[in-house]
Amino acid sequence: MTDVYIQRVHALRAKKYNCAQAVACTFSEEVGLEEELLFRIMAGFGGGMGGHEATCGALSGAVSIISMLSSGTSVDPEVKALTYQRVASLVKRFKEKAQSLVCREILGEDDGKVLLGCEECIDEAVILVAEFLTELKT
Repeated sequence: MTDVYIQRVHALRAKKYNCAQAVACTFSEEVGLEEELLFRIMAGFGGGMGGHEATCGALSGAVSIISMLSSGTSVDPEVKALTYQRVASLVKRFKEKAQSLVCREILGEDDGKVLLGCEECIDEAVILVAEFLTELKT
């Protein structure tokens, strides 16, 4: 199933979706939201928060999906704790691969040392969400 998600995210990137939009919209069906709505919600997260090269947009897209799948509409502290735990796990795994959470650092904007390319960050974010979905089903 991961291959289907990777193909989907690549198709969205080909349509010029930013990193955050592409990752989140890949999972629109899984979270029960229209792609257009996710596209609009995630627009400002691309390029590391509106082009500021801060928090990686691909990671932001993945976190948004994990949050939607984990928290629902509950304000229960246990649900919040579970959501935070799941997001923390995703962030940790992403950082292990990308070596940073910061777009500018990942893309080597300051020192020329690219840690991971943008497309690889997007693929990694999609893979991590797909793995999370698989875990939810088992």
